[in-house]
Amino acid sequence: MGPQQPVNDALSENRFVADRLDEVARLLEQQNASLFRIRAYRDAASYLRGLSNPVRLDYQRGGKRGLDDLPTIGQSIAATIAEILDTGASGLLDRLRGAADPEKVLRTVPMIGPALAHQIHDDLGIETLEALEAAAHDGRLASLKGFGPRRVESLRHSLADMLARRRPRQAPIDRQQPSLADILSIDQTYRSNVDKLPEIKPRRFNPTGETRLPILHTERDGWQFTALFSNTPAAHRFGRTRDWVVIYFERPDQPEGQVTVVTEHGGVLDGKRVIRGQEKACQAYYEAQEQRSL
Repeated sequence: MGPQQPVNDALSENRFVADRLDEVARLLEQQNASLFRIRAYRDAASYLRGLSNPVRLDYQRGGKRGLDDLPTIGQSIAATIAEILDTGASGLLDRLRGAADPEKVLRTVPMIGPALAHQIHDDLGIETLEALEAAAHDGRLASLKGFGPRRVESLRHSLADMLARRRPRQAPIDRQQPSLADILSIDQTYRSNVDKLPEIKPRRFNPTGETRLPILHTERDGWQFTALFSNTPAAHRFGRTRDWVVIYFERPDQPEGQVTVVTEHGGVLDGKRVIRGQEKACQAYYEAQEQRSL
């Protein structure tokens, strides 16, 4: 929706965004998320419905910071609003609905077609543009066949341009993430409670339309976590749909990130839960644990 559109049309976009935020809140409530997180989305939706000017103008003038500065709109919700304004959709909402299509998200990046999107998602388990950018910086993307230094550098620039307006000014390139101990603890909590957790109905790889994918929302040390079993082609192909756990995390000063925790087969970490791409750090973590137990 462009800046020259009639005010009534622009304000209807406010209502459209507010409706999406209300749906996020409703699904979070159904999935037993924290009351604080649910209330934050509802308060933001209510604010947007009462806003007398188009929220898109705040976004156009100040980027994500322009949304952060609005009352009741924190940085995480500002990122969701920015994504809706940019694309008409929300990855968070699709995930909560069980309708996430990560390969479609990846194909929004120049140079990434269907085959490449499938390869990135299948080999690395990447589902968001933020996670793709992190992989372009930490070496995981360069490990894939066909990704030479020039291609990775071009992809970094494309992602930086696409995401620049959605992140705070002077956002750090080096992402922070929760501690290994917290991530592995969330993984353990999720897998130990799958029979008690609410479930969603994934649209992908679900020909019978079953509501069968447990989902966990929780908080720890200032981070918001969402955990669920991987529903990727690779997880189905290797029979790991009840082993691989995708954990999403965010906090106000950091964009959303994601990791996949799996059971290692073979080597010194055989049988242990490890974060894909962070095997060395996990080995050091387990060795430190063993030293403390002596």
